[in-house]
Amino acid sequence: MAQVTDHGGGVRSIEVPIPDNPLGYTLVYVVDTDRGPVLIDTGWDDPASWDALTEGLVACGTSVGEIHGVVITHHHPDHHGLSAQVREASGAWVAMHAADISIVRRARETRPERWFAYMAVKLTASGAPEEHVAPLRTARSRNLPGLSPALPDREIVPGELLDLAGRRLRAIWTPGHTPGHVCLHLEETHPDQLRGHGRLFSGDHLLPRITPHIGLYEDPNDDSVPDPLGDYLDSLERIGRLGPAEVLPAHQHTFIDAPSRVRELLTHHESRLTDLLSLLTTPLTPWQLAELMEWNRPWDQIPYGSRNIAVSEAEAHLRRLVKLGRAEAVTGSDPVTYVAV
Repeated sequence: MAQVTDHGGGVRSIEVPIPDNPLGYTLVYVVDTDRGPVLIDTGWDDPASWDALTEGLVACGTSVGEIHGVVITHHHPDHHGLSAQVREASGAWVAMHAADISIVRRARETRPERWFAYMAVKLTASGAPEEHVAPLRTARSRNLPGLSPALPDREIVPGELLDLAGRRLRAIWTPGHTPGHVCLHLEETHPDQLRGHGRLFSGDHLLPRITPHIGLYEDPNDDSVPDPLGDYLDSLERIGRLGPAEVLPAHQHTFIDAPSRVRELLTHHESRLTDLLSLLTTPLTPWQLAELMEWNRPWDQIPYGSRNIAVSEAEAHLRRLVKLGRAEAVTGSDPVTYVAV
């Protein structure tokens, strides 16, 4: 049976399962509007997830065919995966920030073989051993989920109110987890009269008990050097200053006192950067640094795909340290190594 929670004020959530993932589920929010219900995110593209979403909508007193629109916080498949099916069943519009729309378009247009080749080059440059890189050289598209996600037909413009009749939902650009991640500020009095400024649908940007993954933004056609961790920390501070009465995240559970949670995350990342500097007293490749970093399990127990994510996160932290002038690349090293300054 679908797990549905009524948050009051015409907002409900549905737990949409993520297959084989310790997060368990994505919280898909159903927001009543004068033109029909609007979803915030949709969940993973999987039959069981689709069943949970459609059953949950019935429990909310509506149906998938009545959905008026879909607002996507970011392009990841546990948020955007079912958008195409919702649109097909209802004719709903699908909205996303332009930066993540570009990623979706690129994923749809790039041949899988190029992605695998690109990742092989990136991992080799990070110092990954050949036995880790080798499977990418013979990989096929069936191993790459989310190759053809739905292309959104509306663009979310930061700072503007979304076109939701009878509601005041404003988009806040919060890059870091993805380039186009947005939080959505419901500028309405909290139904329980909690102190603060409305309610915030925070996607993966601000979660109650876990820290979202911050890795490099992968783009085979882009040679720029973004600083996703810096973007994330700046975005966190903006949300802390907003001070919403309640946060409605995409995972785990709702919570209050966003500024306190923001301070915890800022402290966590500063502590982690300091810890990494202590490891960089000798030159290390990103792969070697990832092996030494603290994760939720020992390195030899981390699955193949999760190691790729871990290395991306190590590189994002290295890039932040370099930008701050606290670490630098060792001239002439191949693969490149980094050392504390």
